[in-house]
Amino acid sequence: MKKNSSPAPATGAALLGPNPNRKRNSKKTAKERLQEFWNVFAKDDNVLVVINADPDALAAAFAVKRLLRYRVKNVTIAYPNEIRRLNNLVMLELLKIPAERLHTVKLADYSKKVMLDSQPPHLPAFENIAFDVVIDHHPATKGWVATFVDIRKEYGATASIMVEYLRAAAARPSVALATALFYAIKVDTQNFEKKVTLADAISFRYLFNLANLSLVRKIEMSSLRRSELNYFRNALTEMKMSKQRLYAHVGKVPSPDILVLIADFFKQVHEADWVFISGIHNDKLVVIFRCDGYKKNAGRLAEKIFGKAGSAGGHRESARAEVPLKNMEKDAAAFNTKELIRLTTKHM
Repeated sequence: MKKNSSPAPATGAALLGPNPNRKRNSKKTAKERLQEFWNVFAKDDNVLVVINADPDALAAAFAVKRLLRYRVKNVTIAYPNEIRRLNNLVMLELLKIPAERLHTVKLADYSKKVMLDSQPPHLPAFENIAFDVVIDHHPATKGWVATFVDIRKEYGATASIMVEYLRAAAARPSVALATALFYAIKVDTQNFEKKVTLADAISFRYLFNLANLSLVRKIEMSSLRRSELNYFRNALTEMKMSKQRLYAHVGKVPSPDILVLIADFFKQVHEADWVFISGIHNDKLVVIFRCDGYKKNAGRLAEKIFGKAGSAGGHRESARAEVPLKNMEKDAAAFNTKELIRLTTKHM
């Protein structure tokens, strides 16, 4: 794939470098964007939609499949990551979103490739794929090209962008698609607690009367497997409080997602201004940070503590650090809640 170091334009044909059309592109109507998107495809195209599977990406891919119905030969949705979070598995099953693992498809079988809710540099699995379309709501990255790009970093969810495309196409979403998009916007905006645009609210309101809210609640409530309750027990046993900070090292976990669930659970403790939950996954120490964000910055603290040893960062209220065990000062087997307290206290 051709590489370049300049940022991609927000919308329209993406030729990396200074974009004199950025202002003009930002003023394009939804119908104009939709038509440019459609112009990329031909009737005999086999289209591969590549995502890193989460609710926003799955819903956006489902919407693209609807938008390209009758306009291309076939649309396949594929993802490289193993879907472990129960909410996402339930979403796939209940809404019958057709998706398969990326390693099971042959890239050469597809004449057009679409990326949603992500960008080529985000995962190694994406870097060698030449994408024709990229639609995303994360800040633009460098070093890639695509025929059509629509990146709107101010949007709370890619699903909100896809609702605009559907409405411009006068394509009323099915109940399953509307439910997927509705749930995706809820998840990515954290029930509108994050900074979002009016466009997110408009899309959400449009979907409200089309989505099946009972299915949304079922997906939301399906957070835990019975086997995962053991990790909550470990966390409750290990839990320590000090200076309104709650700590727990859970030990080895099958997925970092369980640490996120535990951290969000402990965040509900009234006396805790900070929550620090750690565990070991795939030869890495994973630490989840939670706080109220008021005069606190979890992302900044995560970088301060673990940035030099591994990857760390996030938002004011939530953050995450992942440190290869080989970069740790002490043996991973000796890591415990006391060591977690020592590491964090040193920087606060």
